Amino acid sequence: MAAPMLRCTSWVRWCGTPGLSGVLLLGLRAAHSGAQGLLAAQKARGLFKEFFPDRGTKIELPELFDRRTAGHLPQTIYCGFDPTADSLHVGHLLTLLGLFHFQRAGHNVIALVGGATARLGDPSGRTKEREALDAERVQSNARALRRELETLAAHHQQLFTNGRTWGSFTVLDNSSWYQQQHLVDFLAAVGGHFRMGTLLSRQSVQTRLKSPEGMSLAEFLYQVLQAYDFYYLFQRYGCRVQLGGSDQLGNIMSGYEFIHKLTGEDVFGITVPLITSTTGAKLGKSAGNAVWLNRDKTSPFELYQFFVRQQDDSVERYLKLFTFLPLPEIDHIMQQHVKEPEKWGPQKRLAAEVTKLVHGQEGLDSAKRCTQALYHSSIDALEVMSDQELKELFKEASFSELVLDPGTSVLDTCRKANAIPDGPRGYRMITEGGVSINHRQVTNPESVLVVGQHILKNGLSLLKIGKRNFYIIKWLQL
Repeated sequence: MAAPMLRCTSWVRWCGTPGLSGVLLLGLRAAHSGAQGLLAAQKARGLFKEFFPDRGTKIELPELFDRRTAGHLPQTIYCGFDPTADSLHVGHLLTLLGLFHFQRAGHNVIALVGGATARLGDPSGRTKEREALDAERVQSNARALRRELETLAAHHQQLFTNGRTWGSFTVLDNSSWYQQQHLVDFLAAVGGHFRMGTLLSRQSVQTRLKSPEGMSLAEFLYQVLQAYDFYYLFQRYGCRVQLGGSDQLGNIMSGYEFIHKLTGEDVFGITVPLITSTTGAKLGKSAGNAVWLNRDKTSPFELYQFFVRQQDDSVERYLKLFTFLPLPEIDHIMQQHVKEPEKWGPQKRLAAEVTKLVHGQEGLDSAKRCTQALYHSSIDALEVMSDQELKELFKEASFSELVLDPGTSVLDTCRKANAIPDGPRGYRMITEGGVSINHRQVTNPESVLVVGQHILKNGLSLLKIGKRNFYIIKWLQL
């Protein structure tokens, strides 16, 4: 079986010019425009939060991205995504956008699916151990995440081009280099390079050790495997930068120390802020408040509405974090909002940009149709909606397929759809105005259905009983 790869190499030493006098990005000076144009620009947007280490011994982080350094070779940056579910969620978007910003600047990026590490469970930011996932479930989730990442990268490439030459976007799975490892061989080769005192000092470890549940050995070793991932990508792809959420800083530090100890080379970590709910809880599967990027779990309409509902005190920040819009354009959008707050311009632009990235132009069009149909009672929008869109929009609605017999009345339709009770009570619900078809109130139970009014061009009828009970009817043999 393959032994752990622990050769020490000096990779891209062309970057080794000392420079910038430790100023780094934190001063956001205008000098070194290549670095400032990428790293400091994202710092200014709020996307890049922390940089580790502050200074390298041979290279400083801005030098890697300074167009004036000898050779000006593109860099490689990676971020990991553990397949603990079969979809990414909004909480993952910022690290993904960070990768895209590097790609747009001409650098190569790697989205690493943790097909191996997901079975251990990352303890960072958690108060108790994750539910264990079997190998088959993890593999299935990993395949789904790979497809999703590739789809997002394709939408980015197709819909957000800026006329520049971009770097590559590669999706890898770390199970490909762990599945051939022998446990004892791996621990013998890798374990000796980690100090227990350092590993135990990590905040994520300390928090869990002090908790009533404690911490399992599997969770404790997670940071070792993430460090090895960084080392592997450094050796194979020349990857010098790891991107992650702010709760990943401890794991990134472990990777830096491991690589520096083995190779003497400098690598770096960049964190992005965590997105939280209005109550301060981290958005995600475990917290039960995930807004998924998979259409089967969160529809384009629901994703669009999540961002449309953002309050004024957060929408400007979200425009900077979740979109590629230039800062001057965002400033203009916010200035217009002051003049016309009733139009919700920033929220709609934010929702449109994110939905287009996640679901493509078709997904954005679908979200807008659903919005018009639900909130603006648009018959035109209803008429062009697909069965899928109606099911997504009215998730709790009953869906029926009925044959349109000659003379079918409003009363017949309501009863066949099991929308009203039998007898006089159901009849009165119609006469008293409690029933509408396609957003039009109907009060005559004996009215015969009219194609084009009660039945839309797409062969559907949206039946509403009371204020909240919806029934979708698909008519057959029209």
